[in-house]
Amino acid sequence: MPVDHYENFPVASLLVPKALRGPIEAIYHFARAADDLADEGQVLAAERLANLASFQAALDQLEAGATPPHPIFQRLAPVVRQHGLPLQLFRDLLDAFSQDVVQTRYQNYPELLDYCRRSANPVGRLVLHLFGRDGAEQLHQSDCICSALQLINFWQDVAVDWQKDRIYLPEDDMARFGVTPEDIAAARCSDTWRQLLAFQIARTRALMLSGAPLVHHLPGRMGWEIRLTIQGGLRILERIEQAGYDIFRRRPRLGPLDWLVMARRSLTM
Repeated sequence: MPVDHYENFPVASLLVPKALRGPIEAIYHFARAADDLADEGQVLAAERLANLASFQAALDQLEAGATPPHPIFQRLAPVVRQHGLPLQLFRDLLDAFSQDVVQTRYQNYPELLDYCRRSANPVGRLVLHLFGRDGAEQLHQSDCICSALQLINFWQDVAVDWQKDRIYLPEDDMARFGVTPEDIAAARCSDTWRQLLAFQIARTRALMLSGAPLVHHLPGRMGWEIRLTIQGGLRILERIEQAGYDIFRRRPRLGPLDWLVMARRSLTM
């Protein structure tokens, strides 16, 4: 599955056991399609919310034992039934995407993490359910990794999100460091901006590392998949630091040399 839509991170790669690549792709196709309904094009907000509501209705049909006719659900329904996947996790994703339509600012870090809880964490939890590794500790570690990946996307995409009138940086942190929306609009990489982004990166790195022990609970190749995903996120943070926190002019991307670094570091996790 091509995953260069937004993220730098691997999805359903060859490291994932073959029997689970299809189910994982079905989950990601649902998430990507729903996210696109909320985020792409010039469609009015009311229509986007209506489209997302149609996905919610399809989940209700699925819960009632029917298979919705939409191709996304034709593929997803047997996966949900075979693996007993909790439908609430899919509803959480739709709730977060609906929130993206109407909310463009976040007052504080807990509010932002609550968004991540619904926009990112459900995918990790669904994958753990597929592997039968859904104990409380494992789910918590997965949440840390997924939230960190979501935050990393926010930090590297500040300029991209501004074009959509979105700021995911917590407003209280911006005020504390003396950064304004006008600074973002002007792509002003000042000392105060560097301090703000350095603070966010340190907090996000700590969150990612707190979830990293999950790799020791996952079997074989899936453990290596998550190792590379974690290292990919950490490498993006390094790239932001190496660019002097100027994500306005140099949005970090992973190249071949980065993948070699990530592979080497994965060996010592």
